[in-house]
Amino acid sequence: MIPNKSDFKAKNLTSPARQAHRLKLHHIEQATKIIDPVFLNTPQYRCEPLEQLLGCRLVIKVETLNPIRSFKGRGASYFVSRLPKDAVLVCASAGNLGQAMAYACRAKGIRIFVYASVTANPLKIERMRSLGAEVRLCGEDFDAAKLAARQFATENGFILVEDSLEPATGEGAGTIGIELLKWSEPFHAILVALGNGALLTGIGRWVKAHAPQTQMIGVAAAGAPAMAESWREGRVIEHPGINTIADGIGVRIPIPEVLEDMRDTVDDVVLVDDQSIIDAMKMLHQQLGLVAEPSGAVGLAAILNDRERFKDKLIAIVICGGNLTIEQMHQWLK
Repeated sequence: MIPNKSDFKAKNLTSPARQAHRLKLHHIEQATKIIDPVFLNTPQYRCEPLEQLLGCRLVIKVETLNPIRSFKGRGASYFVSRLPKDAVLVCASAGNLGQAMAYACRAKGIRIFVYASVTANPLKIERMRSLGAEVRLCGEDFDAAKLAARQFATENGFILVEDSLEPATGEGAGTIGIELLKWSEPFHAILVALGNGALLTGIGRWVKAHAPQTQMIGVAAAGAPAMAESWREGRVIEHPGINTIADGIGVRIPIPEVLEDMRDTVDDVVLVDDQSIIDAMKMLHQQLGLVAEPSGAVGLAAILNDRERFKDKLIAIVICGGNLTIEQMHQWLK
């Protein structure tokens, strides 16, 4: 268990006076009227089979029942809706953002280049291309691909869309918070995957403004701890590489602005190892019939790792992605 947030708040990222938050509450509310409805009002329900195994009251929100099998469509749809049709976009992605941006750009007739690492999930690569993205593979991990995307966009004068740094990606994700708070009673905690941070800060921004007693807990992969360590220390801590199956949250170079966003939207960050993630993926598949990719299962993995902390409490987790190859299903879900 890591220390209480008061021991390591992101105090060094800005001056003590809190600047205006980058993620705007009225934008999150506005996004509910703009985002493609296929991504909105996703299922959320009490999960009795898992409650009996975990000892807590558990609400799961399923963000995989849409054309790209992840929550990323919310932020992409909101961002692209405000662009002119002659825009040309560039982004880097482990796969889910790229699919979301391609889906949204195709609907508006906008050209998009997606940079991904040479080790990216082949299923996600195939789907990005099928949705019309011009995909370029570059570098050994997401952050290397992001550097290449930034250079390409700068050289050509195209619009670089950096997940989480672009506020609209977090504001779109924040609509999940609106939907979660329609639950009939307040949550003790909401556990959310922490990669670059759009999902956690977006949901957290809305929740902390409307249900401040609910704890927002980020869950990162132990093999990619840069975001967790940076938040604890209040400064950017980079890593030379990552070592986790959770490619969707495999960040080694944190974004300073997002760490600042986390300052008053996040109560705690915990790490989960790959075996815990696989156990959670198997549990979701066997008990609920849900296919979750590693980053989509980390909220459940965090509960498995610390059942006593969440015992008898009302907890929500977000199943944020479900893109697995057949080979990965055979490897991890058996």
